[in-house]
Amino acid sequence: MAKFRSADWFGTKDKMGFLYRSWMKNQGMPEDMFDGRPVIGICNTYSELTPCNAHLRDIAESVRRGVLEAGGFPVEFPIMSLGETLLKPTAMLFRNLASMDAEESIRGNPIDGVVLLTGCDKTTPSTLMGAASVDLPTLVVQGGPMLNGKFKGEDIGSGTALWKFNDKLKTGEMTYDEFAEAESCQSRSPGHCMTMGTASTMAVMVEALGMSLSGMAAIPAVDSRKKRIAQLSGRRIVDMVKEDLRISKILTREAFENAIKINAAVGGSTNFVIHLTAIAGRVGIDLNIDDFDNLGSKMPLLLNLMPSGKFLMEDFYYAGGLPAIIKQIQSELHMGAITVTGQSHAENIANSGTIYNSDVIYTYDAPLIPEAGTTVLKGNLALNGCVIKPSAATPALMQHTGRAVVFENIEDYHARVDDPNLDIDETCVMVLKTVGPVGYPGMPEVGNMPLPKKLLDKGVTDMVRISDGRMSGTAFGTVILHVSPESAIGGNLGLVQNGDMITLDVPKKLIQLEVSDEELEARRKVWQAPPAMAERGYVKMYIDTVQQADKGADLGFLVGGSGSKVTRDSH
Repeated sequence: MAKFRSADWFGTKDKMGFLYRSWMKNQGMPEDMFDGRPVIGICNTYSELTPCNAHLRDIAESVRRGVLEAGGFPVEFPIMSLGETLLKPTAMLFRNLASMDAEESIRGNPIDGVVLLTGCDKTTPSTLMGAASVDLPTLVVQGGPMLNGKFKGEDIGSGTALWKFNDKLKTGEMTYDEFAEAESCQSRSPGHCMTMGTASTMAVMVEALGMSLSGMAAIPAVDSRKKRIAQLSGRRIVDMVKEDLRISKILTREAFENAIKINAAVGGSTNFVIHLTAIAGRVGIDLNIDDFDNLGSKMPLLLNLMPSGKFLMEDFYYAGGLPAIIKQIQSELHMGAITVTGQSHAENIANSGTIYNSDVIYTYDAPLIPEAGTTVLKGNLALNGCVIKPSAATPALMQHTGRAVVFENIEDYHARVDDPNLDIDETCVMVLKTVGPVGYPGMPEVGNMPLPKKLLDKGVTDMVRISDGRMSGTAFGTVILHVSPESAIGGNLGLVQNGDMITLDVPKKLIQLEVSDEELEARRKVWQAPPAMAERGYVKMYIDTVQQADKGADLGFLVGGSGSKVTRDSH
C-alpha cells in the first residue's frame, strides 16, 4: 500500500506513533484502521446557528459511509460556521477567519484528503480558500437548496420575496399578519436559499470549477439523491488520494474561466466576483476584475430563476440542473478541464445535460437574455472598478444621470431614508458610504438600499443605487456595488456630496462623478477618515490587512499557500 501523509502520524513505531494511535483508539478504533489506509477529513460547517447548514450532520454520515466502503478512514471535524441569516455584523467579516480555521485544521492533522461540507454563502468560499492553501485532494459536498417557498398559492423565493414583501408592508399593500405568515411559508425545509442567491451561486461555482461530482449543485437538500451523491463523494475522495489528484490540479486558469462563464449563464450573484477572486489568489491564479467583464458580460442568460427570472432551484434541478447549462454553452467552455471525477466536463455530461423544462432552462441559440453577465464599471467614482448585475436591473436605468443623495454611513441611511422631508425623487442616485471591507468593517449586504417610503408610495420600484458594499444574491435592482477603492480609505466615493451629478452608462461600462479633478482634490484635502471600528482582536487584524473588493477582500498575508508539510511533532 502506498504511504500517505497520515503515515507521519499513525505509521511510526515510536513514542509519537503510540501517542497518536492511542488517543484515537479511545473512540473505539480497531487496530486495522491504522494500517496505512487513506485518512479522509470530513470538514463540517454544521451549526444550528447557520440554519442553511443545520442538516449537514446527516450529510456527513452519508460521506462517512462512502469513505468506509472505499477503504478509507473517515474523521469528521468542525470549523467555524458562517451564516448570513444570523451572524452580525456580516458573515463576510469572518470569511477569512473561517478560511484560516479550515487551512490550519487540515494542515495540522493526519489528513490525506478532505471533503468540505458547505451550504450557506461564506462556508463554501472559506473552506475552499483554506483547503486550496494546503493543496491536498479535495472534494466539495454542498448541502443543497430548500424546497420552493409557497405562499397564497404562489412560489416565493428566499430573500427575493422578502425585499418585495418589505416594500409592500411599508406601503400598506401587505398586513403585518400576512408578512409574519410568509416567514414560515418561505422556509419550508432544511437547506440554503432556493433562489439564485449567493449560496446557490457558490454551489454552481463549485461544480463549474470541477470541485464536486457532476449534477450536485441543484439537488434539493431533502431529496434522497443528495445523500446518494454525498455517499458517492465519500467513495471518490479515497480514489482521489490514491491518484494524488490535488486541488491545484483542478483549480487551473481554465477552471476559473469556466466558472465565470457558467455564472453568467445562470444569473449568479455579484458576490461570486469577490469569492472567486479570493480562491484564485490562494492557488496563484492571476484573476482580476476585468476578467469577469471580458469573459462573462457578453454571455447569454439561460436560467429563468429568481431574482433574474421566475423559477427556483428545485425547478432548476428537475429541468436538468447544471449539466444542461454546461451542455448548452459547451462551445464557450474549456470542456477538457479536469474535475474531481478524474474526467473532464465533456466526459461528465456525455450521458446527461438534457433540458426537461424549456420554461426554466433556455437554449444557447434562444436565451432568456442575450447578454447578462456581471458588468464591470470604471470611472472616477471607481478607479479600480465596481460591478452591476444587468439581469436583475431595470433596462431603462442602465444609462442614467441623476443627482446624488448621500448617506454617510448605514446609521445615517436608516435615520433619514423614510423622512418625508428627504430631498429625493426617482431620478436621483442613492449613494451609501462607509460600507466597504474596512469601513463597516466586513462589507455587508446593504447595497440594495430599500427605497424611501414616499417614493414607494408613488409606485417607484427601482432607482440607481451606489455603494462600496455588497448585496445579497437574492436581491435585485439597478445597484452598483463593490466600489473600489472604498470610501473609508479615501476612495472618491467618500468625496461625493449631496447634489453632485452621477452618470451611469452600462453599455460604455462607465460610472462617473461629474465633478472636476480640481474640485475632488480640494475636497480630499479636508476629508477625514472615519474612526476605526475596532482596536483589538480579529476585527482589528482584518481592518489592518484586508484587501480591497477588486482583489477579493482576502487578508493580504493569506494570499497563496503554505502547502501540507508539517515538520515538527507536539511532544
